[in-house]
Amino acid sequence: MMTTILNNILISGTVIHFVSLAGLACYGIHRLWMLYWWRKVLRANVIAGHAPMAMDVFPFVTVQLPLYNERFVAERLLDAVAALNWPADRLQIQVLDDSTDDTCGIVEQRAEFWRQQGVAMEVIHRQNRQGYKAGAMAEGMASCRGEFIAVFDADFIPQVDYLQRMIPHFSSPKIAVVQARWGFLNSTYSWLTRIQALLLGPHFGIEHQVRCHRGMFFNFNGTAGIWRKCAIDDAGGWQADTVTEDLDLSYRAQLKGWQFVYVDEIEVPSELPESLAAFRTQQQRWSKGSIQTARKIVPRVLKSSLPVAVKFEALAHLLANLGWIFGALAALTVLPSVLWRLQHGYTLWMIDIVLFFFASGAILFYFFIYAWQRNDRALLPWIPLLPLLTLGLAPTLAKAAIQGVYQRGGEFVRTPKLGDEVAAALKQRLSSYRYHCPPLTNGLLGLYSLCPLWVAWDIYHGLGIVFLLFFPVGFFLVFTQQMVEAYTNAR
Repeated sequence: MMTTILNNILISGTVIHFVSLAGLACYGIHRLWMLYWWRKVLRANVIAGHAPMAMDVFPFVTVQLPLYNERFVAERLLDAVAALNWPADRLQIQVLDDSTDDTCGIVEQRAEFWRQQGVAMEVIHRQNRQGYKAGAMAEGMASCRGEFIAVFDADFIPQVDYLQRMIPHFSSPKIAVVQARWGFLNSTYSWLTRIQALLLGPHFGIEHQVRCHRGMFFNFNGTAGIWRKCAIDDAGGWQADTVTEDLDLSYRAQLKGWQFVYVDEIEVPSELPESLAAFRTQQQRWSKGSIQTARKIVPRVLKSSLPVAVKFEALAHLLANLGWIFGALAALTVLPSVLWRLQHGYTLWMIDIVLFFFASGAILFYFFIYAWQRNDRALLPWIPLLPLLTLGLAPTLAKAAIQGVYQRGGEFVRTPKLGDEVAAALKQRLSSYRYHCPPLTNGLLGLYSLCPLWVAWDIYHGLGIVFLLFFPVGFFLVFTQQMVEAYTNAR
């Protein structure tokens, strides 16, 4: 009886393992598809988007700045927005401040300073965080006077000519959004920020360019973009039933027939999370929110009259964070997979390698080509750490994605920012952050993932051993970084 139960567990684990690897392989193949079309865009020398119109008339623009407890970067943001080169009588700045700390005083003081300089800067401070960022944006819409609405998160620094360069791209009344590319002020701060720059760069430089050029859906990124106000209203406004309100509104607007434009040559500097704790907080929100949005939007996409290719790409986009679940399942089931093969005398290592090639090799190739094409060779040495970091984070982010399946809305957990006071503020920021996944979890997962390596040492070929090594190394990489941050906090 026990033998039968154990055998069924091993068979189930093996099936789940290979299905998970196949799911990750599909993601890798999709990356290769993206590369193919990106190269065609580059060869054709196409700039994604519409040709900018002539600036004969300056439309009224509202700039919205959603803030929550951003003491280190709030003043910098307000100063940057106040310096925007746009007619003062055609510009309204709304500081949507939900803060509960001394950010409120900083914002009020700086806003008053700029009002005395003739800048129309108003502060809207809510007594609660109902709806979180979406709620704050909706609150601002009630008194918004602009035909267009530019949005900047706390850690972004728009350049003085941002509006002059972006507004002309609204060359058609059907265009709802113009999105700029994110730049990164602190990409060389650590190995973690370098990997984040590598992860986010192709999202804009490849994905947005390809989707925009091919007439497929892509998303406003929550910041560094400009909305046409009537498009927000037409799409149903900001809604708080997901924690990625930007992705949700983007799809609702495009399903209503509105067009989006991505402008790669306009970059807005921003700040990357400098600790693993903050990075994971950000990724948990994105993972959970994208699945919440998929649950809400996918039925509408499938019922629409859109071309099949557009529907397929929309599904690939909205469901991409299922990859975290596949990654976690592949890691957790590698031991029963190895034990089952030993029991039946099957190694099947070649299947592992083929699937692993598409799951990791194709993705590494994707990032390599991007960094090489962009002449950002300093990022190339960090590419091998990409699958290790993502694998180490997979269980935590898989949990967030699963929550997105059955939870509606939820708390919008901010990503801490440090601004220019990195050294002085690091301890304060770390001490205010509560780990959602203690270091012990990744340590135990690292020890667990050593078991299949030990069991299969004698039967696996060299490539098979490399495949099995990825799991413990990924978990111990995250575990080590967690311990370093915990030690920094303790000091």
